[in-house]
This record gives sequence, C-alpha cells and structure tokens, in this order.
Amino acid sequence: MARENLCTAAGRASPRDVGRRDFLAKTALVMAVATSGPSPWTGASAQTKGTGTQRIASMTTRRLGQLEVSAMGAGCMSISANYGPPADRNQAINVIRTAHEKGVTFFDTAEVYGPYTNEDLVGEALAPIRDKVAIATKFGINLEGTVGLNSRPKHLKKVVEGSLKRLRTDRIDLYYQHRVDPQVPIEDVAGAIKDLIKAGKVLHFGLSEASPRTIRRAHAVHPVAAVQTEYSLMERDPERNGVLQASEELGIGFVPWGPVGMGYLTGKLDARTKLDPKTDLRSGFDRFSPENLAANMPIIDLLKRFGAKKNATPAQLALSWLLAQKPWIVPIPGTRNVDHFNENLAAITVAWTPGELREIKTAFSQIKVHGGRMNAEQMQAVDQVI
Repeated sequence: MARENLCTAAGRASPRDVGRRDFLAKTALVMAVATSGPSPWTGASAQTKGTGTQRIASMTTRRLGQLEVSAMGAGCMSISANYGPPADRNQAINVIRTAHEKGVTFFDTAEVYGPYTNEDLVGEALAPIRDKVAIATKFGINLEGTVGLNSRPKHLKKVVEGSLKRLRTDRIDLYYQHRVDPQVPIEDVAGAIKDLIKAGKVLHFGLSEASPRTIRRAHAVHPVAAVQTEYSLMERDPERNGVLQASEELGIGFVPWGPVGMGYLTGKLDARTKLDPKTDLRSGFDRFSPENLAANMPIIDLLKRFGAKKNATPAQLALSWLLAQKPWIVPIPGTRNVDHFNENLAAITVAWTPGELREIKTAFSQIKVHGGRMNAEQMQAVDQVI
C-alpha cells in the first residue's frame, strides 16, 4: 500500500446509492512503500539463467516493530477491487494460498476493499493456516450511510468486530488506521487501539499515509508497529517528507504500498493501455494518462538496462531495490496471477551492491517523473503535515 480531508469531498451518498465508478471516486480509498541494508535474500542469482522468474526464492523474515513477518508480503486489494473487476474466487484463493506455500506470511487487506469482499476472501483463503500467518487490515472509513473518514473510538470498536468476522479470526495481527482523520485526535485513536490490544482483538497498531508528526504523537500513546505509505523507485516522498526518518528513529517498520508503481514498474503498461474508469482507480490519476504513461518510459528503460546486467525483470528490480533500502522495509506487491506472483517473489534473490545502488540512484536522478501520485481529491486525505 497504503495518504488520503478524504471525504469532505467524499460526498454525502451511500455506496448503495451510487454507481461503482462514483463510489470508487468518492471514497478515495486508493490503496490503498541509498544505503544498502543487510541482505534480505538467500541464494545467488548469478548462476540463474532465463528471465529471472525461474529463480528459487528462499524467504527470510523482517520485523515491523515487534511483529515478525516474511521479508515480502502480499497486498490483496487488487484481487478484489480497484485495479479492475474482481478475480474469479477460486483463482483468488489459489493465489493467496500459493503465496503462503512459497513462504509469504504477511497478508494485507482492508474493510474498504470491495468494500468488505476482500477481507472475506482473505479470511476464507487463510482460515486453514490462520496460526501460520499475520493478517493486516484497516479501519477509518465510514462505509454505512455517509461515506467519509471516521476514526472515532466508538466507530473503531464497532467495525473491528466486522473485520474479525469476515477474516474468520479472533485477532487482527496488524490494525492500520487507513487514513488520518483530522476530526479525531490521533491520541484518541491510539488509545482505542490500546484498548483493543488489551482485549486481545488486535495485536499491533499501524498507520497509513500519516505524517511524521502524527506518527510521533501516536507512538507516544501506544507503540506503532508499522507505517504504510506509497513508496517505490518512482515515488520517493517518504525519503523527502521525514516518514522514513521518523520510522527509523522510533523503531517502526515500513510497508510500501504500490511498490511497483501501481503496476507501472512492471514494464507492461504503455500509452496504449486502457484502464476502465468503472473499475480501475488508476484511470483518474494523472500519472496514468496516456501522455504520462509514455513520458515515464525512461524509467522502464533504466530498469531494463539494469535488469539485463542482473538477470532480473523490471518488477524484480523495483522490489529488490526497496528491500535493499532498509532492513525494516516490507513491500506488499499485489497480483491475481500466480505467474506474476512468482516473478515478484523472485525479487528476494536479487542482491544489490552498494556501488549498484549508487549507480541507479545517479541514473534515476537524471529522469523526471511525470504526473502526481493520485488525484487532487485523494491527496486531500493524505496527512502531509510535517
């Protein structure tokens, strides 16, 4: 994932009373993550031949605060919503279970994805292995009646019950505030989470799209285990706005959503790509206009040049670059395709030397990224106060 006064403009309509396109636009529930850290991979890639998807990945773990998870997680949103129509349910369950078979123990969802349907899918897929995985979900969007931000403690303690039921579990491993609610002091939110942790319904507290100031205030009430924000080779705001710095200072893990540029860094999108405005949020983002899809191709060219030297695909380069930034970063790429999942997972075998990280940093600094992160309405809900 994964920065959204979401919903002053989020409208006054119930999701039951508006069309799919209108609901997606109004809720603005988008996704919604250079110094080399310790290597997160095992195995050598130099002797591997082929496209890079044939690498044998040996998963290691990382820590988000005190929560230990696989070095790469699985973002489940796109299986059910926001990047196209929902996948076939059997296919979706197969992808999630295959991820676990390959070593993934960290699965990310939210009540708003669908809404509700993604939590239900994740719950069914992981029920047989519940004690072997960590599930992250999110609260903070009012989905009944008037759509908008709502992190009032009373609301939080109500909606957690729905998430627990849909996820078929008695506890949520990591519970994120999906977007910071300017009408509710973050201390009150942290206090409500603290109560849920005492009750055993939540194990760890997370924030999504929160500013450094908000992170520090929340952490002073109850330890924040993870911060989720869009971060990728082409979206570098966390490096500039102090979020990564605050996370490091406080011992908080960082979970990049959109780690392959919302799909752009796979190299499979170009000016001819058609995104359905009824089912795909990216259709309303300036970065995904035909003009900007074409204008940003130098980024893909750069990844392909490095990939040729490192025997890796653009997606693998993008993910392994994130893993190499800090040992407490856990990307959550999402896909509904098992082959694409295997390609993503092989990124943990792609090692970077300090020299290579400097080289790509220098090369990327000469490239202009065209188009902003999200549309203006959705960016209003990103907590950008530093």
